Amino acid sequence: MARLEELSGRIDDRSARVGVIGLGYVGLPLAIEFAKAGFHVTGFDVDREKIRSVEAGESYIGDVPTEELQAVRDSGRLRATDDFDQLHNVQIVNICVPTPLTKTKDPDVSYMARAVEQVRDRLHPGELVILGSTTYPGTTRELFVPALEETGLRVGEDFALAFAPERIDPANETHKVKSVPKVVGGETPLCTQLACQLFDTIFDVTVPVSSTQAAEMVKLLENTFRAINIGLANEVALMCERLGLDVWEVIDAAATKPYGFMKFLPGPGLGGHCIPVDPSYLSWRMKALNFSARFIELATEINSGMPAHVVGRIAELLNEDRLAVNGARVLVLGVAYKRDVADMRESPAIDVIGTLARKGADIRYHDPFISECEIDGVHYKSKDLTEGVLADADIVVILTDHSGLDYARIVEKAVRIFDTRNATRGLSGYGEKITKL
Repeated sequence: MARLEELSGRIDDRSARVGVIGLGYVGLPLAIEFAKAGFHVTGFDVDREKIRSVEAGESYIGDVPTEELQAVRDSGRLRATDDFDQLHNVQIVNICVPTPLTKTKDPDVSYMARAVEQVRDRLHPGELVILGSTTYPGTTRELFVPALEETGLRVGEDFALAFAPERIDPANETHKVKSVPKVVGGETPLCTQLACQLFDTIFDVTVPVSSTQAAEMVKLLENTFRAINIGLANEVALMCERLGLDVWEVIDAAATKPYGFMKFLPGPGLGGHCIPVDPSYLSWRMKALNFSARFIELATEINSGMPAHVVGRIAELLNEDRLAVNGARVLVLGVAYKRDVADMRESPAIDVIGTLARKGADIRYHDPFISECEIDGVHYKSKDLTEGVLADADIVVILTDHSGLDYARIVEKAVRIFDTRNATRGLSGYGEKITKL
C-alpha cells in the first residue's frame, strides 16, 4: 500500500514513467498527451514500422499531426520500442491493443492476453495497470486480476488495476482526445483514485464509476446505443423505399423536434473499430448468462443486411438501363468506413465491392484517403476522379461521403448515381440520374 501511495506523489510531480502498449489510433494519441503533460513515456508495439515512425517523429495516424509527434519526440519525453523488458522501468502501464471479433462473432482476447503476459512477467510493487481496450464486462476482473496476481502481488495493495475505455472518434474536429470526459473504474477505491489522478493530468474531466465492470459496460452501452439507433434508421430507410418516401427528408424534419429525438442516419452498413463490434461483445457475454440481447441481435441483423440491400438496389438500377451486373462498370466513391478517415476496418464497402465482383462487375473505386486496398484477394488502386473515369462508369455508387469531393461535378459527369449517404443533397435539376438510399 505504501508503494501505491508513493506512486500518487510521483504522478503529481510527473516523475512516474508511463508505458503505453499498442501504438495505434488509441495508444499513440494517449502517449503524446502524457508526454505533453510532462511525463516520460515509452510506447510499446510489435510493429517495427510503427516503432520506426515514432522514433523518426513521423505520424501514421490521421488525427495526430506530425509536428505534434515530432515535438514530444524531440523533447525526449516520448520513445518507442519493441523491447518489452523496458516495462521494468515504468510505473504506469496503459494497454491499448485491438479487441476484434473472430469469424464466429466471438470476442478475440488474444491481443489482451499477450499484453497481460508481458505486464505480468515484469510486474513490480507500486505499479498502476490500466486497460483501455474495449471488451466485455468482467474482462479486467476475470482475465487481468488472476494473471497479475500469479506474481504473488495483490491488487489494491501491491499494485493498482483499472479499466478506462477509449472514446476516440477519428476525424472529429469538435471533440478531441482531451475534451472528451474519461470514464474510469478501478478494482478498489484506491485503484480508481490513482487512475483518475493520472487521467486528470491530460483530460478536462474524469468520471469515476464503482468498478471495472461498470466502466466496461459504459463503453458497450455507448456504442450499442448507436448501433441500435442506426439499425432503426436503416429500417426506416427500407420502409420509406417501400412507401415511396425520401428517408432523408423524413429524418431531417423529425430532427427539428427540440426534445425527445436524436438524429441518426441510415447508410450502406456499419463500419469502424467500435460500432459493428462492441454490441457483439455484450451479446456474447449475455448468452453465457442465458440472456438473449434481442435489441442488439435485431439491430445487428438489419445493419448487417444493408450491404446486400445496396447490391440489390445497384442491380435494379442497372436493370433499368438494360444492363446486367455481370460486366457492368461500377465506380465506387469511398471505401473508408466513415467520412474523411483512412480506415477500412469493417467498412461496408468491403462487402459491397466483394459481392459485386463475385457477380462479375468491373469494379473501380476512388478514395482520397485510401490509395489501394485488397478485397477477397483482389488488389484495387484508387482511380483519379477524371471526367473520363466518371463518364465511363455505368453507375457511380457513393458509399462514403468524403467532404473533399466535388459532388456537383460528379453528378454532372456521371451517367447514373446511387447515393447511400445523401452526399448529393441540395443538387437539383438532374431528374432520375440520382437515386438515394
